[in-house]
Amino acid sequence: MARILVIEDEAPIRVNLLRFIRLEGHEGVAAADGQQGLQAALDHPPALILCDIMMSPLNGMDVLAALQRHPVLQHIPFIFLSASAEPERLEEALRSGASGYVIKPFNFAQLRAVLQQYLPVIPAP
Repeated sequence: MARILVIEDEAPIRVNLLRFIRLEGHEGVAAADGQQGLQAALDHPPALILCDIMMSPLNGMDVLAALQRHPVLQHIPFIFLSASAEPERLEEALRSGASGYVIKPFNFAQLRAVLQQYLPVIPAP
């Protein structure tokens, strides 16, 4: 079981993501904005971060930049969630150091693929 941090300002999306994460057998931790997300990452470093881009007071790019400056947190896979499908936004996100980018509305098959790609496989006992 891995800890996954969800930083998302839209409550329905946040709740659905947490439900999905738990159904997949992982621990979901939620933050309603970028500041809460940074604090949650510092308090209990996750194995993976799913983060909205357009939030305030800190947007997703700000969160990623802050994490990259922290030696313990800079290697955590960071996936942006965004309603923007513009190629320029995707390129900017990946250039900034994000591990991936998922366009909203997403489906759970897409999220499952992200979990499989970025979380370590733990063998069954």
